[in-house]
Amino acid sequence: MEFIISGTDKHSSARAGVLQTDSGTIHTPIFMPVGTHGAVKGMYMKQLDEDVAAEIILGNTYHLYLRPGMDVIGQAGGLHKFNGWNKPILTDSGGFQVFSLHGRRKITEEGVKFLSDIDGSKHLFTPENVIDIQRTIGSDIIMAFDECTPYPTTEQYAEQSMQRTHRWLVRCYQQWKNTDSPYGRYQSLFPIVQGSVFRHLREQSAEFVANMDCDGNAIGGVSVGEPTELMYEMTAVCCDILPKSKPRYLMGVGTPANILECIALGVDMFDCVMPTRNGRHGILFTKNGIINIKNAKWKYDFSPIEEDSDLFEDKNYSKAYLRHLLINQEMLSSMICSLHNLHFYLWLVKESRKHILDGDFSQWKTAMVQKVSTRL
Repeated sequence: MEFIISGTDKHSSARAGVLQTDSGTIHTPIFMPVGTHGAVKGMYMKQLDEDVAAEIILGNTYHLYLRPGMDVIGQAGGLHKFNGWNKPILTDSGGFQVFSLHGRRKITEEGVKFLSDIDGSKHLFTPENVIDIQRTIGSDIIMAFDECTPYPTTEQYAEQSMQRTHRWLVRCYQQWKNTDSPYGRYQSLFPIVQGSVFRHLREQSAEFVANMDCDGNAIGGVSVGEPTELMYEMTAVCCDILPKSKPRYLMGVGTPANILECIALGVDMFDCVMPTRNGRHGILFTKNGIINIKNAKWKYDFSPIEEDSDLFEDKNYSKAYLRHLLINQEMLSSMICSLHNLHFYLWLVKESRKHILDGDFSQWKTAMVQKVSTRL
């Protein structure tokens, strides 16, 4: 992997970069659509490529491990060949999913024993086999196995959890070093900073992660219910310590305003289910604010979904028609809303990149945060 910083903002820590992988080039800042089961809900790969202009998507280790299973993905030749996506893929470690199985998992030093949410079968995730699973998936960026500390939590537990994550990271790193991709594709390992909302723990974790000298680094546990200002504070702490020469990935974030603010803090990569999940419920993110298309005020609004968009659906379907589809639970409504939101999110990060390179990001960001947060 190669990461080149193309430009920086004079009034913030925002930067524009180019991330080169064996599966293609990623221009940062970037948003990564979430394809939990190897598919972004309601989207054809062609739409993701041509309409959304996504440069990288996510897959979920936990879900792909359970279904279809590594035997299927391995025989297919990896996830790229299985799902037909030829650009970069990042897989998370499954840690967040495992730790969300309250009452169905047990954490030990070895790893996490858990019961499948599908059929109740017993499984074990360890730092070693999570790396092996991601090797079989064949993703370009693989995440270290960590414990995603819940919020709220005590400082004592946050520290215990963080130290365990660090010990697991060392084991992940060794397994990564001692194995190779079965498909000849280089796979970068990204460790994850934890420490909950405690500044000194975040500093300690960021320093530990930075010293691992991996290809990139991730910030986890900042989108688990904590107040927004704490999320920004912990992100800033981490970005101040993590090396500037390597990409920084903020996991699970977030709203358009969150993304803009965190770009200003020095984050390069984002993912979130919000564009598709909210889209399925009729929530549209636009350049001028947030639309709940279910509201009666749109019933007779025959204007385009978003007039100055270059997306066909935005220009050729009206708000009234989209509301009609949603009220009648037509499948097309979820597809259009999800497509629109993903297109907007990718537009947002690409505009951010443009303004960073043009030298006016901070001024543009301040105005844009206010606009995208407005309820229409």
